Amino acid sequence: MDLYSGYINKLIDELSGLPGIGSKSAQRLAFHLIGLPEAKVNRIANVDDDNNIAELISLYLTKECFDTKIVNDGEEALKAFEQYSPNLILLDLMLPGIDGYQVCREVRAKANVPIIMLSAKGEIFDKVLGLELGADDYIMKPFDSKELVARVKAVLRRYQPVKVEEPAPELKCVKYPDLIVNLSNYSVIYKDNPIDMPPKELELLYFLASSPNQVFTREQLLDHIWGYEYIGDTRTVDVHVKRLREKIKDNDSWSLSTVWGIGYKFEVKNI
Repeated sequence: MDLYSGYINKLIDELSGLPGIGSKSAQRLAFHLIGLPEAKVNRIANVDDDNNIAELISLYLTKECFDTKIVNDGEEALKAFEQYSPNLILLDLMLPGIDGYQVCREVRAKANVPIIMLSAKGEIFDKVLGLELGADDYIMKPFDSKELVARVKAVLRRYQPVKVEEPAPELKCVKYPDLIVNLSNYSVIYKDNPIDMPPKELELLYFLASSPNQVFTREQLLDHIWGYEYIGDTRTVDVHVKRLREKIKDNDSWSLSTVWGIGYKFEVKNI
Protein backbone atom coordinates (compact mmCIF):
# COMPACT_ATOMS: atom_id res chain seq x y z
CA MET A 1 0.00 0.00 0.00
CA ASP A 2 2.93 2.35 0.72
CA LEU A 3 3.72 2.15 -2.99
CA TYR A 4 0.59 4.22 -3.74
CA SER A 5 0.99 6.82 -0.99
CA GLY A 6 3.10 9.36 -2.85
CA TYR A 7 0.82 9.36 -5.87
CA ILE A 8 -2.29 9.47 -3.67
CA ASN A 9 -1.13 12.50 -1.68
CA LYS A 10 -0.36 14.58 -4.72
CA LEU A 11 -3.50 13.53 -6.59
CA ILE A 12 -5.84 14.17 -3.64
CA ASP A 13 -4.35 17.64 -3.15
CA GLU A 14 -4.89 18.47 -6.81
CA LEU A 15 -8.44 17.10 -6.88
CA SER A 16 -9.39 18.86 -3.63
CA GLY A 17 -8.56 22.18 -5.28
CA LEU A 18 -11.14 21.68 -7.98
CA PRO A 19 -14.51 23.45 -7.57
CA GLY A 20 -17.23 21.36 -5.93
CA ILE A 21 -14.96 18.49 -4.86
CA GLY A 22 -14.59 17.90 -1.13
CA SER A 23 -11.79 15.96 0.54
CA LYS A 24 -13.79 12.72 0.72
CA SER A 25 -14.78 12.87 -2.95
CA ALA A 26 -11.20 13.71 -3.85
CA GLN A 27 -9.99 10.63 -1.99
CA ARG A 28 -12.40 8.23 -3.68
CA LEU A 29 -11.75 9.78 -7.08
CA ALA A 30 -8.00 9.46 -6.55
CA PHE A 31 -8.37 5.77 -5.67
CA HIS A 32 -10.40 5.27 -8.83
CA LEU A 33 -7.99 7.16 -11.09
CA ILE A 34 -4.91 5.20 -10.04
CA GLY A 35 -6.86 1.95 -10.21
CA LEU A 36 -6.31 1.03 -6.56
CA PRO A 37 -8.29 -2.20 -6.00
CA GLU A 38 -11.11 -1.68 -3.52
CA ALA A 39 -10.15 -4.89 -1.72
CA LYS A 40 -6.77 -3.36 -0.89
CA VAL A 41 -8.24 -0.28 0.77
CA ASN A 42 -8.64 -0.69 4.53
CA ARG A 43 -11.67 1.03 6.03
CA ILE A 44 -11.15 2.95 9.28
CA ALA A 45 -14.07 4.03 11.48
CA ASN A 46 -12.87 7.29 13.05
CA VAL A 47 -14.94 7.84 16.23
CA ASP A 48 -14.39 11.16 18.02
CA ASP A 49 -16.80 13.74 19.45
CA ASP A 50 -14.41 16.53 18.41
CA ASN A 51 -15.01 16.86 14.68
CA ASN A 52 -11.89 18.95 14.15
CA ILE A 53 -9.70 16.18 15.57
CA ALA A 54 -11.64 13.58 13.58
CA GLU A 55 -11.11 15.54 10.35
CA LEU A 56 -7.40 15.86 11.07
CA ILE A 57 -7.04 12.13 11.74
CA SER A 58 -8.92 11.32 8.53
CA LEU A 59 -6.57 13.60 6.61
CA TYR A 60 -3.53 11.72 7.94
CA LEU A 61 -5.07 8.35 7.13
CA THR A 62 -6.35 9.35 3.70
CA LYS A 63 -2.84 10.29 2.68
CA GLU A 64 -1.82 6.74 3.55
CA CYS A 65 -4.51 5.24 1.30
CA PHE A 66 -7.04 4.43 4.03
CA ASP A 67 -10.75 4.98 3.56
CA THR A 68 -12.26 6.68 6.61
CA LYS A 69 -15.69 7.30 8.06
CA ILE A 70 -16.09 9.98 10.74
CA VAL A 71 -18.53 9.31 13.58
CA ASN A 72 -19.14 11.69 16.50
CA ASP A 73 -21.04 9.65 19.10
CA GLY A 74 -21.34 6.14 20.51
CA GLU A 75 -24.68 5.18 18.97
CA GLU A 76 -23.52 6.20 15.50
CA ALA A 77 -20.31 4.26 16.10
CA LEU A 78 -22.27 1.04 16.63
CA LYS A 79 -24.31 1.74 13.49
CA ALA A 80 -21.14 2.40 11.51
CA PHE A 81 -19.70 -0.88 12.76
CA GLU A 82 -22.68 -2.74 11.31
CA GLN A 83 -23.06 -0.79 8.06
CA TYR A 84 -19.52 0.35 7.20
CA SER A 85 -17.78 -2.91 8.22
CA PRO A 86 -14.50 -1.24 9.16
CA ASN A 87 -11.17 -3.06 9.16
CA LEU A 88 -10.19 -1.04 12.24
CA ILE A 89 -11.88 1.35 14.69
CA LEU A 90 -10.21 4.43 16.15
CA LEU A 91 -12.28 4.98 19.27
CA ASP A 92 -12.31 8.06 21.49
CA LEU A 93 -13.39 7.31 25.06
CA MET A 94 -15.26 10.52 25.90
CA LEU A 95 -18.31 10.26 23.67
CA PRO A 96 -21.82 11.65 24.16
CA GLY A 97 -24.42 9.01 25.00
CA ILE A 98 -22.64 5.66 24.91
CA ASP A 99 -19.01 6.10 25.92
CA GLY A 100 -16.04 4.49 24.24
CA TYR A 101 -15.71 1.73 26.83
CA GLN A 102 -19.26 0.54 26.18
CA VAL A 103 -18.82 0.79 22.41
CA CYS A 104 -15.69 -1.34 22.70
CA ARG A 105 -17.51 -3.87 24.86
CA GLU A 106 -20.43 -4.22 22.42
CA VAL A 107 -18.25 -4.41 19.32
CA ARG A 108 -15.97 -6.98 20.89
CA ALA A 109 -18.97 -9.14 21.80
CA LYS A 110 -19.81 -9.41 18.10
CA ALA A 111 -16.52 -9.35 16.22
CA ASN A 112 -12.76 -9.38 16.43
CA VAL A 113 -12.26 -6.14 14.49
CA PRO A 114 -9.17 -4.32 15.84
CA ILE A 115 -9.79 -1.29 18.07
CA ILE A 116 -7.36 1.50 18.99
CA MET A 117 -8.54 3.72 21.82
CA LEU A 118 -7.76 7.45 21.79
CA SER A 119 -8.03 9.45 24.99
CA ALA A 120 -6.67 12.34 26.98
CA LYS A 121 -6.96 10.08 30.03
CA GLY A 122 -3.46 8.95 30.84
CA GLU A 123 -3.98 7.07 34.07
CA ILE A 124 -2.83 3.46 34.19
CA PHE A 125 -6.33 2.43 35.30
CA ASP A 126 -7.88 3.88 32.12
CA LYS A 127 -5.35 2.15 29.87
CA VAL A 128 -5.70 -1.19 31.60
CA LEU A 129 -9.50 -1.01 31.53
CA GLY A 130 -9.53 -0.24 27.82
CA LEU A 131 -7.16 -3.09 27.00
CA GLU A 132 -9.05 -5.54 29.20
CA LEU A 133 -12.31 -4.64 27.45
CA GLY A 134 -10.74 -5.74 24.18
CA ALA A 135 -8.85 -2.75 22.75
CA ASP A 136 -5.70 -3.64 20.81
CA ASP A 137 -3.86 -0.42 21.54
CA TYR A 138 -4.24 2.78 23.55
CA ILE A 139 -2.96 6.17 22.34
CA MET A 140 -2.94 9.28 24.52
CA LYS A 141 -3.95 12.67 23.22
CA PRO A 142 -2.24 14.75 22.01
CA PHE A 143 -0.47 12.35 19.69
CA ASP A 144 1.94 12.59 16.80
CA SER A 145 0.35 11.94 13.41
CA LYS A 146 3.19 9.67 12.27
CA GLU A 147 2.92 7.58 15.42
CA LEU A 148 -0.84 7.22 14.96
CA VAL A 149 -0.48 6.04 11.37
CA ALA A 150 2.34 3.67 12.35
CA ARG A 151 0.24 2.13 15.13
CA VAL A 152 -2.74 1.71 12.78
CA LYS A 153 -0.55 -0.11 10.26
CA ALA A 154 1.03 -2.27 12.96
CA VAL A 155 -2.32 -3.37 14.39
CA LEU A 156 -3.69 -4.13 10.92
CA ARG A 157 -0.64 -6.26 10.13
CA ARG A 158 -1.37 -8.41 13.16
CA TYR A 159 -4.93 -8.95 11.97
CA GLN A 160 -4.03 -9.76 8.39
CA PRO A 161 -2.40 -13.19 8.45
CA VAL A 162 0.11 -13.95 5.74
CA LYS A 163 -1.45 -16.12 3.10
CA VAL A 164 0.43 -19.33 2.65
CA GLU A 165 0.25 -20.38 -0.95
CA GLU A 166 -0.84 -23.95 -1.28
CA PRO A 167 1.48 -25.99 -3.45
CA ALA A 168 0.09 -26.77 -6.86
CA PRO A 169 -1.33 -30.28 -7.02
CA GLU A 170 1.13 -32.77 -8.43
CA LEU A 171 0.40 -33.55 -12.06
CA LYS A 172 0.30 -37.29 -12.49
CA CYS A 173 0.89 -37.74 -16.18
CA VAL A 174 3.17 -39.90 -18.32
CA LYS A 175 3.94 -39.26 -21.96
CA TYR A 176 5.33 -41.55 -24.63
CA PRO A 177 5.19 -41.43 -28.43
CA ASP A 178 1.50 -41.68 -29.43
CA LEU A 179 0.44 -42.14 -25.78
CA ILE A 180 -0.44 -39.78 -22.92
CA VAL A 181 -1.84 -41.20 -19.69
CA ASN A 182 -3.08 -38.54 -17.28
CA LEU A 183 -4.14 -39.83 -13.88
CA SER A 184 -4.92 -36.30 -12.63
CA ASN A 185 -7.95 -35.99 -14.88
CA TYR A 186 -8.35 -39.68 -15.77
CA SER A 187 -7.75 -39.30 -19.48
CA VAL A 188 -5.85 -41.28 -22.08
CA ILE A 189 -4.80 -39.90 -25.46
CA TYR A 190 -3.67 -42.51 -27.99
CA LYS A 191 -2.51 -41.38 -31.43
CA ASP A 192 -4.07 -37.95 -30.79
CA ASN A 193 -7.46 -39.46 -29.98
CA PRO A 194 -9.10 -39.73 -26.56
CA ILE A 195 -9.67 -43.30 -25.41
CA ASP A 196 -12.57 -44.24 -23.17
CA MET A 197 -11.20 -46.30 -20.33
CA PRO A 198 -12.70 -47.43 -17.00
CA PRO A 199 -10.88 -46.14 -13.92
CA LYS A 200 -9.15 -49.40 -13.01
CA GLU A 201 -7.85 -49.93 -16.53
CA LEU A 202 -6.48 -46.40 -16.58
CA GLU A 203 -4.92 -46.74 -13.12
CA LEU A 204 -3.27 -50.01 -14.13
CA LEU A 205 -1.88 -48.50 -17.33
CA TYR A 206 -0.60 -45.42 -15.49
CA PHE A 207 1.02 -47.51 -12.76
CA LEU A 208 2.91 -49.63 -15.26
CA ALA A 209 3.81 -46.71 -17.57
CA SER A 210 5.07 -44.57 -14.69
CA SER A 211 7.65 -47.27 -13.87
CA PRO A 212 9.02 -48.19 -17.29
CA ASN A 213 10.75 -51.55 -17.65
CA GLN A 214 9.97 -52.54 -14.08
CA VAL A 215 8.41 -55.95 -13.71
CA PHE A 216 5.41 -56.33 -11.40
CA THR A 217 3.83 -59.59 -10.32
CA ARG A 218 0.12 -60.04 -10.68
CA GLU A 219 -0.15 -59.98 -6.88
CA GLN A 220 1.64 -56.64 -6.68
CA LEU A 221 -0.62 -55.12 -9.32
CA LEU A 222 -3.71 -56.50 -7.65
CA ASP A 223 -2.69 -55.07 -4.28
CA HIS A 224 -1.74 -51.66 -5.66
CA ILE A 225 -4.69 -51.08 -7.99
CA TRP A 226 -7.49 -52.94 -6.25
CA GLY A 227 -6.22 -52.84 -2.68
CA TYR A 228 -5.25 -55.46 -0.14
CA GLU A 229 -8.84 -56.08 0.87
CA TYR A 230 -10.00 -56.88 -2.67
CA ILE A 231 -11.73 -60.24 -2.82
CA GLY A 232 -10.72 -61.78 -6.12
CA ASP A 233 -7.85 -63.53 -7.86
CA THR A 234 -5.00 -62.53 -10.14
CA ARG A 235 -7.05 -63.28 -13.26
CA THR A 236 -8.59 -59.86 -12.71
CA VAL A 237 -5.23 -58.37 -13.70
CA ASP A 238 -5.02 -60.57 -16.83
CA VAL A 239 -8.50 -59.51 -17.94
CA HIS A 240 -7.67 -55.79 -17.58
CA VAL A 241 -4.36 -56.15 -19.43
CA LYS A 242 -6.19 -57.95 -22.25
CA ARG A 243 -8.68 -55.03 -22.49
CA LEU A 244 -5.84 -52.49 -22.50
CA ARG A 245 -4.15 -54.31 -25.39
CA GLU A 246 -7.39 -54.19 -27.36
CA LYS A 247 -7.48 -50.38 -27.00
CA ILE A 248 -3.82 -49.47 -27.40
CA LYS A 249 -1.48 -51.38 -29.66
CA ASP A 250 2.24 -51.77 -29.07
CA ASN A 251 4.42 -48.96 -30.39
CA ASP A 252 7.92 -49.09 -31.86
CA SER A 253 9.09 -47.27 -28.73
CA TRP A 254 7.04 -49.03 -26.07
CA SER A 255 4.85 -52.05 -25.40
CA LEU A 256 2.72 -53.61 -22.69
CA SER A 257 4.69 -56.81 -22.23
CA THR A 258 4.07 -60.09 -20.45
CA VAL A 259 6.93 -61.50 -18.41
CA TRP A 260 6.13 -65.18 -18.44
CA GLY A 261 5.80 -66.80 -15.06
CA ILE A 262 5.98 -63.45 -13.26
CA GLY A 263 3.64 -60.69 -14.45
CA TYR A 264 3.74 -57.58 -16.62
CA LYS A 265 5.83 -54.53 -17.43
CA PHE A 266 5.59 -51.43 -19.56
CA GLU A 267 8.61 -51.97 -21.77
CA VAL A 268 10.29 -48.89 -23.18
CA LYS A 269 13.01 -49.28 -25.77
CA ASN A 270 16.11 -47.06 -25.84
CA ILE A 271 15.24 -45.45 -22.49
